[in-house]
Amino acid sequence: AIYQTTGLKGEGVLTATQIQGKPLSFNNINDADAAFELISDLKPLNKPAVAILKHCNPCGVALGDSLEEAYRKALTCDAVSAFGSIVAVNRKIDEATAKSISEIFTEVVIAPDIDLAARMLLEKKKALRILLIENPADQPRNEYAVRSVAGGFLVQTRDQDRLKAENLKTVTKRKASTQEVRDMIFAFTVAKHVKSNAIVFAKNEATVGIGAGQMSRLDSALLAIQKAEMEANRAGLPESPIQHSVLASDAFFPFSDGLLAGIEAGATAVIQPG
Repeated sequence: AIYQTTGLKGEGVLTATQIQGKPLSFNNINDADAAFELISDLKPLNKPAVAILKHCNPCGVALGDSLEEAYRKALTCDAVSAFGSIVAVNRKIDEATAKSISEIFTEVVIAPDIDLAARMLLEKKKALRILLIENPADQPRNEYAVRSVAGGFLVQTRDQDRLKAENLKTVTKRKASTQEVRDMIFAFTVAKHVKSNAIVFAKNEATVGIGAGQMSRLDSALLAIQKAEMEANRAGLPESPIQHSVLASDAFFPFSDGLLAGIEAGATAVIQPG
C-alpha cells in the first residue's frame, strides 16, 4: 500500500484512521516520525541518504553516491536488527534500491517519491507500507517538543541547530583529517537521534556501530563495539569495521573509560559536546 501525505507533522498530520487498508500502528507512526526527523537532519550533507530505524533507534544510517549504495552501507551496520524496520530515504526510490529493500522484511518506507518499476516491485510486499512525503526536510516541524508526564506535559523548544565544521574546536595535538571531520559531523548528527546514552561509530559517512539507551556511557560504547564485531563475524570481515572509524557521543565523557574503549577498538577521532 502506498500513501501520499504532506508530512508527519504540521498540516496534513498522518493518522492511522486516514489510511485505507492495513492501518499504521502506534509504533509504526512513532517510528516513522523518528525516521522522518533523522532523514530531514541529513539534508545539509547533500548526498543520497538512508536511515534504518527500529523502536525509534537507528540500526544503520549512511550516505552514498547512489541511494542503493547508501542503503547497502546502512544495512551492514546491523542487518539483524533491521528486520521489521522503518526505512527513510531522501531521494526518489529507483528499482535497484527497491530490490535491495525488498530482500528483508520492512514495515514502512518513507521517501519523497518512487518510480514505476520500484513501485511495482515493492507493491508485491503485502505487509509493506510506503509513505511518500515530498522533500521531508522542507516540511514544517513543530517549534516545540512535547511529551506527557503524570498529570501534565513537558514542553521545550525543538533542537534545530545544524553542526558545521567551523563550529568544531580541536583540543588535541593532532588535528582531524578532512575525512574524519566529515565522518564526525555525520556521526554527531546521527547521535542526536539515538536514545541516550548514545555512542555512534562511523566511517566513510556510514554508521559501523551504534550503542543506544544504556545506563552508562561505557556500556553504550561497549554495546556499539560488540555489535560491530558481531556484524564483522557474520559478514566474514577480517577486522571490525570500527578500525579507523570516528566516534560520536551525545554528551561529554565524564570518565575516560568509554573513550578509552572506543580508542582501543580502533577509533581515531572523537566528537563530544564538552
